[in-house]
Amino acid sequence: MEVHDYLRILQARWKIVAVTTVVAVLAALGASLLTTPQYEAKTRLFVSTSSGASVQEIYQGNLFSQQRVTSYTELLEGTTLAQRTLEKLGLGDRSAVDLAGKVTASSTPDTVLIDTAVTDESPERARDLANALSDEFVVMARELETPEDGGPPTARVVVEQYAATPSSPVTPKTTRNVALGLAVGVLLGIALAVLRDRLDNTIKDRNAVEDLAGTGVVGVIPLDKARQEEPAIVFAEANSGDAEAYREMRTNLQFLEVDNPPRAIVVTSSLPSEGKTTTAVNLALVLAEAGHSVVLVEADLRRPRVTKYLGTLGDAGLSNVLAHTASLEDVLQPTRFDGMWVLAAGGLPPNPSELLGSAHAREVIEDLRSRFDYVIIDAPPLLPVTDAAILTNIADGALLIARYGKTTREQFGRAVGNLRAVNAPVLGTILSMTPTKGRGSAYEYRYYYSSDKDGATPAAAQTSTPATQRVGAPAPTAPAAQPAPQAQAPVEGPARPQNGHRHVEPPATQAYPAPSNDAYHYRAAEQFPPAPQPASERYGNEPYQAPQAYSAAEPLSRPVVHAPRRPVNDSGSESGEER
Repeated sequence: MEVHDYLRILQARWKIVAVTTVVAVLAALGASLLTTPQYEAKTRLFVSTSSGASVQEIYQGNLFSQQRVTSYTELLEGTTLAQRTLEKLGLGDRSAVDLAGKVTASSTPDTVLIDTAVTDESPERARDLANALSDEFVVMARELETPEDGGPPTARVVVEQYAATPSSPVTPKTTRNVALGLAVGVLLGIALAVLRDRLDNTIKDRNAVEDLAGTGVVGVIPLDKARQEEPAIVFAEANSGDAEAYREMRTNLQFLEVDNPPRAIVVTSSLPSEGKTTTAVNLALVLAEAGHSVVLVEADLRRPRVTKYLGTLGDAGLSNVLAHTASLEDVLQPTRFDGMWVLAAGGLPPNPSELLGSAHAREVIEDLRSRFDYVIIDAPPLLPVTDAAILTNIADGALLIARYGKTTREQFGRAVGNLRAVNAPVLGTILSMTPTKGRGSAYEYRYYYSSDKDGATPAAAQTSTPATQRVGAPAPTAPAAQPAPQAQAPVEGPARPQNGHRHVEPPATQAYPAPSNDAYHYRAAEQFPPAPQPASERYGNEPYQAPQAYSAAEPLSRPVVHAPRRPVNDSGSESGEER
């Protein structure tokens, strides 16, 4: 691992380091506060010997004293001297072993000085013990160094400095303990963060996704908490980071296969709660923003969520069409977004896999492909059930989603293996719910759009700009309104307003009639507007052309005018009302 790898780990797992450091500091502080203060009293002893008048005798006497100092330090820390000290002070309730453990004797090399220290909970008692210990050692040394015949002692010990009452405790050292706790906490936190990163098997970068799937990443969607309340993005007004990420994904999809771009796309994931439904909804919306006709198929017949996110009806839909109790025209619903339709899941069947794997399901997908430019299929997760693999086989391919920091490598690899096992193509992968890092793309997009708004003219603020003009190129002059073609058969689809706006409110009070006893029939005229006409009738006999990339370098000589999906009658065109 290199330095930038450690910095990345610290940036991603700084909470582990912070928590570990705080715990270590609090532990050190708590230990210091709970420790009983200890006071230390010190005395100094001087050791000397009787020496002659000559220099040699003085040198030998000094050398003898230094040798005696080493032995005296051992005697000072012994239990014999401690017992004599306790008897002198009348502290019979304390043991000699306990006192001997609190006595420390040390000497500086090549000197005849001995420093003695005694610690105790009371500063006064520590002083008295140190002084009494020194006095008793002077007597003890005289007894040991005096010959049996009563001659003068060979060595003499004198108390050079008596102990004073200590004013501050020597333990605990709170400042030192807190500093050590801080250092230990930081080092331990870094070690835990690195260990946690090494043991983490979740997907957190696009390289891991590409290695496991064997295909490129078509989109990286940042985490936006606003999607929890409103999953669908209104792209006509959105300039957030996730909105731009979906626009980038739209561009990448257009160039997956230039000669034969995918039009029926399955959106799935390894497990639930990885953002597949939100991604499918917004992918359909961003394609509709570019002027394409899109149908979003709610193919999750076990846990449908599309109708809940878009506010459409879900009592009838795909399951009814596959069960031959309703026609496709009866259950296709327009949404409040122009160019986007929804095929709800309908009633939850007991056998979803059998319905989706039937020949009629393939016919339904082909029928939708002929009616719309794009068919986006929200499929169930791959690991719990096999529905997504079945749907991918009858579509052009699948977009496989991996959630940042949650989807493991093993789970994602198994999901890819399930698709490969049935020879289902993986068009690309999507890394969802990635965290924003500092001044990321979301900030840049907001700044870009706010700069445009600051320099926009009032006329531009009053009307929305077509999708082909929002890439920075100057908008061409709008042509005069053209009457709807009369020779062509009516194209039954969602109405395109004549004022240039791309917002159509869906019927809010539609309700399905109660089923009869004979069969579950629907009246299309009373339920929904007719579905769009097949693409062969809308585009003629010309083959489907891949969407072209928008270019800001050379403005179009004239804007692309899409044929309206629903003809406008004469009275409506004159009065300006929508059908």
